[in-house]
Formats: sequence, structure tokens, C-alpha cells
Amino acid sequence: MTTLAADSKAASPGEAHGIAFTEALAVWLRVAILSFGGPAGQIAVMHRILVEEKNWISEARFLHALNYCMLLPGPEAQQLATYIGWLLHRTVGGVVAGGLFILPGVVAIMALSYIYAAYGNVGFVEALFFGLKAAVLAIVIQAVVRIGKRALRNRVMIAIAAIAFVAIFFFAAPFPLIVVAAGVIGYIGARLDRPEFAALEHGGKNPAAIDSMLDEAVPEHVRPSASRALRVGAIWLALWLVPVTALLVGLGPSNVFSQIAIFFSKMAMVTFGGAYAVLAYVAQQAANYYHWVEPREMLDGLGMAETTPGPLIMVVQFVGFMAAFREAGELSPMLAGTLGGLLATWVTFTPCFLWIFLGGPYIETMRGNKALAGALSAITAAVVGVILNLSIWFALHTIFRQTFPVQGFGLSFDAPALSSVDWAALALSIAAATAIFRFNVGMLVVLAASCITGILLRLTGII
Repeated sequence: MTTLAADSKAASPGEAHGIAFTEALAVWLRVAILSFGGPAGQIAVMHRILVEEKNWISEARFLHALNYCMLLPGPEAQQLATYIGWLLHRTVGGVVAGGLFILPGVVAIMALSYIYAAYGNVGFVEALFFGLKAAVLAIVIQAVVRIGKRALRNRVMIAIAAIAFVAIFFFAAPFPLIVVAAGVIGYIGARLDRPEFAALEHGGKNPAAIDSMLDEAVPEHVRPSASRALRVGAIWLALWLVPVTALLVGLGPSNVFSQIAIFFSKMAMVTFGGAYAVLAYVAQQAANYYHWVEPREMLDGLGMAETTPGPLIMVVQFVGFMAAFREAGELSPMLAGTLGGLLATWVTFTPCFLWIFLGGPYIETMRGNKALAGALSAITAAVVGVILNLSIWFALHTIFRQTFPVQGFGLSFDAPALSSVDWAALALSIAAATAIFRFNVGMLVVLAASCITGILLRLTGII
């Protein structure tokens, strides 16, 4: 681990930006504790603290990093924290920023998974999660609106988002194909100097600490280097894949731990668009193929992730927990669940550090490239369509008790059985959405009120 050791030594108060590592540590812990509300809320928290309050990074560079992270598989908010931490204090800074970002969620989701596994079928707990699901639906819709306002700044971007939604919802188009198509459109549009694809100049305080450091002299860790790339790739690939290989060899491919390791490793490579896009894929595979969880249990897991700090993709820990809990073998179910949840978390997040540390130096050299900016802008618009797809998927499984597949003429989607509408869930979802959109009620207040309402509905016999 010489890379980490060397970078730890370099991560000192003597950095050119003048930000002490201890100061950054306190700020990253604060970001982690406040990282509620999914990627939209988490990105907003980082923007407020790092751009507006601390002036550590300019808005233009912040958005450049965000667009790169949205292009990657995995949770863009956690990767954005890793990226900025890496810019500030090298590899150790990225590990601390990205690790702290998920640590509170790891602890909280594990505790909630214990409760759910032990008492999930008890009326009180069911009622609690009934209320959570209605609030989660409203929060997901809010994410569509907030991200859409930032990304869909003209008719071309709106059209890209609409096409992406139709392709993924009605025709089950693979997300990588949507990403590539949007990127090509944006790249060509920018090369043709179309104003719709031009990168927006963002103001803010000047000069920001990171920008000043990079303007004066590019630090060694930000410079692209083939030898460094090979070293970084070898270290992080080993951390990621050695445990997976050991499980396959030791337990065999049919063992639940091997399946968890393979599935979530594959997810880390082939799913794009951040947490909302990933969750649709995880839910479909975990519920329909592996039968680890039911669709409604997946929503319960998302409710846990929504109520705790950290990325929404932390729901994978819940899925891994329930999978191993139900196929514990000779282990106690709770111990098996604990190991399954931690394994899912490890193979999901380890690749995130690989993408940032390997690609970061090359992305920094591309700042100001108009063609790349156009491609990233178009991809961001396509992601909005994917998030809309997920919000509708959640709505179907929250408001309706039954859905049925529609296939033919290239179509492939789930339609609701209208007679199965859950009127209590519909009313509670509308109330949560009204509180958020009309009265600007905070997310935690809406979540708490929805949970209490769910319990009251159970006590009165309505659900």
C-alpha cells in the first residue's frame, strides 16, 4: 500500500491550497452526517459547504467533476466527495472523504436490517415502512424535478431526457446504450458549436482554493502518468476482486455469498447513472431473478436508505443482508446477514475509488474541452429520464398492489392492475408530495410524519 502511505505523508497542512487535513476531516464528517435526501440532496449539501461556504472549489470545477461522476457506474455523490477529497489531499484524502460519506449509512442500515429481519412481519414495523414508502415516492419525484431544473436548460436537453425515458421505461433499453447515444449526440453538437450543448459558465467566489492551487502548479497526483495508473489499478483491483475470487474458489459459484459478490461486482461495472438508475436494475434482478427480496421489500430497503445518511445505493447492504439471512446454511441467520450485507457494500463501493483515482488525472486535463463538456451535458440530461423511469417504477409498486408485464412489438414494461390501487398509499403519497412541493417541508419532517401516519393507519385498522 505504498501509494496510500506516500499520499498520507503528502496530505499535510503544507499543501499549496493551505487546507489542513484535520480541517478537511472535520468537514467531510459534517458532509457525511448531513448527507440525507439522495444524490440531489447530497450534492446540494456539498455545493453549499464546499463551494459557497468554504470556497474550496469553484462552481465550474465542481460541476465538471459532477458530470464525470454521473458518467461513472455507482453513486455520483459519494464519488464526487472522493474526487474533491483526492484533489485536496491525494489518495488518502479521497479515501477519507469517500469512506466517511458511507460510514454512517453502513452502521444505520445494518441496525435497521437487524430490526427488519427480526420484526419485519410485525404489524407495527410493517406500518412504519408503509408510511416510509409513501414519503420515499414523493422524495424521488422531487429528485427528478431538482436535477431536471439543473440539467434541462433548453429544448434539446428536454428532448434527450424524454427519449431516454421512453427508451428505458417502455422498451427496456440498456442504460449503457442510452449513455453512449447521449454522449455521441452531445459530442457532435458541441463540435458543431450548437449553443444547446455549450457548457455554462458558473460564477461564485474567486479564486477557490483548489482552483488557485491548480492554476499555480499542477500537483504530481493530478498529472496523468502511465506508471501511476498501473499502480493504482493493481492496488484497487486487488482490493476489489481478491475477496470475490476467494469466495468463488472456497465456496463455489452456487453459494449465496459467491452470488452476492458476483452480482454486486457486476453491478458496479455495468450500471450507470447514479443511485436512482442502479436501483431499478438491482430491484429487478434481486426480486425477479435471485428472489432474495420481494419488490415491496426493496421499497422498504430504500425507505431505510432514505431515512439514514449516506448514498441511496446503501440499499444494497439491505439486499445482501436479506439474501444471506435467508440462505444462512450452517451460520446463524443474523451472522450470515451481517456478512452478506458487508460483502455487498464492499464490492459495490471499492470500484468507486478505482474509477476516481484512475480516471481523475485524465479528466482534469480535459477541463475546458468543449466537445467533452457537450457530451457530459447530454449524458446528464439522459440521466434525468432514467430517474423519471425509476420514480414511476416506485409509484407502480407503492400505489398498486399488483402489476402485470406488457410485452410485444418491442415493448417491455410493467403496467398496473387498476383494480389493485392502494387508496391509503395513494392519499399518503399525495400528502407527502404536497408537503414537499407546496409547503417546502423538510425531508426528515415528511419522513417522520409519514411513519407516524402509517402507524396510526394500522392502529385504526385502515391498513
